[in-house]
Amino acid sequence: MRFSVLVPTRGGGAYLHGCLASVLSAASDDVEVVVSDNANDDETCAVLAGYAGDNRVRVVRQQTVLPVADNWNAAYRASRGEYVLMLGDDDALLPDCFNVLRGLLDAHDEPDCLTYNAFSFVSPDAIAGLDVAHYADPHFRFDDSLRGECELSGSERRRIVSDMFRFRARIPLNMQTTLVARRAYEQLPDGPYRAPFPDHFALNALLLTVGRWVISPAKPLVVGVSSKSFGHHVYSDDQDEGLRYLGIETGFDTQLPGNELLNATYIWLLMLKQTFPAELEGVEVNRGDYVSRQLYAWYRQFRLGRLSRPELGRRIRALGARDIAAVVRAVGDPENGRRLGQAIVARGRAQQLWPGLLPLPGVQDIGQFVAWTARERAPTPGPTA
Repeated sequence: MRFSVLVPTRGGGAYLHGCLASVLSAASDDVEVVVSDNANDDETCAVLAGYAGDNRVRVVRQQTVLPVADNWNAAYRASRGEYVLMLGDDDALLPDCFNVLRGLLDAHDEPDCLTYNAFSFVSPDAIAGLDVAHYADPHFRFDDSLRGECELSGSERRRIVSDMFRFRARIPLNMQTTLVARRAYEQLPDGPYRAPFPDHFALNALLLTVGRWVISPAKPLVVGVSSKSFGHHVYSDDQDEGLRYLGIETGFDTQLPGNELLNATYIWLLMLKQTFPAELEGVEVNRGDYVSRQLYAWYRQFRLGRLSRPELGRRIRALGARDIAAVVRAVGDPENGRRLGQAIVARGRAQQLWPGLLPLPGVQDIGQFVAWTARERAPTPGPTA
């Protein structure tokens, strides 16, 4: 079995059929789908019953609700493929997905990890205040040094991880956009997925440990944001509920209020440093970049009317002298300036929440979006003789 597609699902019965249908329509005999049903009490069981006769689909049922990382690990343990693709229950594969992946693996002699791009699709009900579907093309914007198709050197991968300690993601941190060889996962201590953000930790651990990593601009799938996904809670400014949904608790001595995703990132960076002390010797979490990004989050919340002017002022005045000094050191950084500039010039709710997001009226679900991308990518017929 060459490919295992893992679909851990909790509360996603309304989207699960669309996800599975997209995988199976793209799949051939070298693909299996492993669904970990995380003690769901919605329509998930009925949806999965419809695939009972398909020997490409394996279902493992959890009797009690597991934390997200444990559910991901349960799906992984039940899989057999040489390469593992993690998929959310509200994501979708494009019809040529496996052909694209096979071509890249063959062209680069079976690397340990293969990172690619994607489309993003935001369902009409996914973000409070946006009543039509939106999309992003591409899902992730690589910096100039990582554009095109190439193999990453070991030193470049270490720089990518070091930049994470400055809260700069140079590759997409969605597990959906990296195909991982089982042999690479087996090298990780304590299993592939660990809380608080199993995809973030796994990808950075792999960057530090694997032999070969290839990156490509190909877009073989769609990363979905729906009303049940973590992105819904983040972009609707309901982060506490989002963390409860994932079973995540944040909290460290010098934590600031604001962006809880940033706070959770701070925690897994400390975990990564503890797990790989030799590989990360001399690399520390950059406090100035952390504080400046929280300031950016406060400003964005203020622009969206979710943070009052007095509360914004109170938070700024509460910063200690060391944090203010750290921000001053970070202020001249071009990346910090770019982010602040985006926040200042953004117009419209969607652009303030997610720069680059575009409206797509008339499209109601990810299946329709997949069909729309197929039409958009179809070659224009040339003139006839």
